Amino acid sequence: QVQLVESGGGLVQPGGSLRLSCAASGFTLSSYTMSWYRQAPGKEREFIAIVTSTGSIIKYADSVKGRFTISRDNAKNTVYLQMNNLKPEDTAVYYCNGRRRLDGREYDYWGQGTQVTVSS
Repeated sequence: QVQLVESGGGLVQPGGSLRLSCAASGFTLSSYTMSWYRQAPGKEREFIAIVTSTGSIIKYADSVKGRFTISRDNAKNTVYLQMNNLKPEDTAVYYCNGRRRLDGREYDYWGQGTQVTVSS
């Protein structure tokens, strides 16, 4: 069964840090471009960061650039999001996504999300 499972969310004070993990099962994460998104209450899902399968290309949304770091450990079939200097506006449910195209078919997987709350 194909699954992406996020973990590491929680309640943190402004200025604090969290590291989110996204563990893949049922497929080989190393072949996939991996991304993080987030969705705050009443807002649309927002792109946060992306890393290609080889890690050669990494991009961030302007809102998190310099504070968040995406990384992947293909040996562990896991992708991470290190979040530093968190702000109240970072409060959202965070989702990981794995995507690839093979033989003309698009493979697109989402996790169930993990809640991040930044509040004093």
